Amino acid sequence: MELDPDTVERDLARLVLTVIELLRQLMERQALRRVEGGELTEDQEERIGMTLMLLEDRMETLRTRFGLEPEDLNIDLGPLGPLL
Repeated sequence: MELDPDTVERDLARLVLTVIELLRQLMERQALRRVEGGELTEDQEERIGMTLMLLEDRMETLRTRFGLEPEDLNIDLGPLGPLL
């Protein structure tokens, strides 16, 4: 079996970016719960918002570099359904 280096790199990038996107979504949900619960100061809310925006921007840059769309990161887990 012959592997195409470009395909291997793209598939690896897809897997890594999927894991990062899953973690980003979990962090975003946790941050929203903390904001709604009044657990954060205004400065903390600002920092979390900026961090999440920066992460989304970097994710977009990497998706573009590897020719991936956001929906490409939603891996089908078979009987469990889509990951994201």
